[in-house]
Amino acid sequence: MLSRVAENVYWLARYLERAENTARLVNVNTHILLDLPIEYRPGWLPLIEITGSRDVWERSDKRAEEREIVHFLIADLDNPGSILASIRSARENARTLRDVLPNEVWEHLNELYMEIKEELPAGLNKRTRFKFLQRIIRGMQTLTGELEGTMSRSDAFTLLMLGRNLERADMTSRIIDVRSAQRVPADSPEFATFDTIQWMNLLKSLSGYQMYRLSQRTRVSRSAVLEFVLRDRQFPRACLFCLREVEHYLRALPRSDAVLFSLAGARAFLDKGALETLDQPALHELIDRLQLHIIVVHEGIAETYFPPRAAGSFQSQVQSRAEVPKKPLAAEAPAAQGPAASKVR
Repeated sequence: MLSRVAENVYWLARYLERAENTARLVNVNTHILLDLPIEYRPGWLPLIEITGSRDVWERSDKRAEEREIVHFLIADLDNPGSILASIRSARENARTLRDVLPNEVWEHLNELYMEIKEELPAGLNKRTRFKFLQRIIRGMQTLTGELEGTMSRSDAFTLLMLGRNLERADMTSRIIDVRSAQRVPADSPEFATFDTIQWMNLLKSLSGYQMYRLSQRTRVSRSAVLEFVLRDRQFPRACLFCLREVEHYLRALPRSDAVLFSLAGARAFLDKGALETLDQPALHELIDRLQLHIIVVHEGIAETYFPPRAAGSFQSQVQSRAEVPKKPLAAEAPAAQGPAASKVR
């Protein structure tokens, strides 16, 4: 496979997963704001930090109001991590991959993009936002099913699964971080009433509430939910599950030893944490460092399988911290620009 094709397939998967999980991110924050007391509500600005979009946000001169922030996350094409920008980028990559992808995938993605553009006002309206975001989530899940059900298990499919699972691990960690963004005192008696509700909302935002109950067979609690969404080996949106899937698909590709070594470091980091003892700042720090590990794995994939410029062109979203490199993640993967000389195989 041409390295340019490998790059576009990988980023197609990441953009699709990002659009779905950004919709989940906005939904979980909406639910948190509805459930928390007014004096403890974190507002919408934490989502700008969590998505690694502060620099883009500050250049936009928008006001820190709910409608403006929601528009920035859902519909702003100047924000490369917004839902609409992600779907547009996925559509552009799919357009260049029509000889690799099933026709149904291109047709569905093109139709979905046009529908979402037309229905954007519904996403900005509080009354219709949930339904609009659910439409996006289900549309992305339908595309995922079409790809799984109709695409040959070739190198293209392997790259697709690498992109999907790496992005999913990253975005699951960001959804968890929405929960750590609120600063309700853990020892506050009145907070106990809201604690269970918040962790239930987090599970539901990942479509994981029922699977949690089947797996854990216990009441919803902070430590049990964190264990499930970070380290469960069977739930497909758990971070550890996603990293194990990345390992599985990497082993099907040549020259993967260096990336597998980086991936082993990410898994070891995730395995060793004592989640039950983490306070909110410590959880925030753990998520930050997990995202840095994911960036290292992504960069290893880019350096090994994509055209030489790709490794430096694509960065990963990560919250900026004083003690870690400041890397805004993600965002734009260019479409194919003609044949590339290098190949995956």
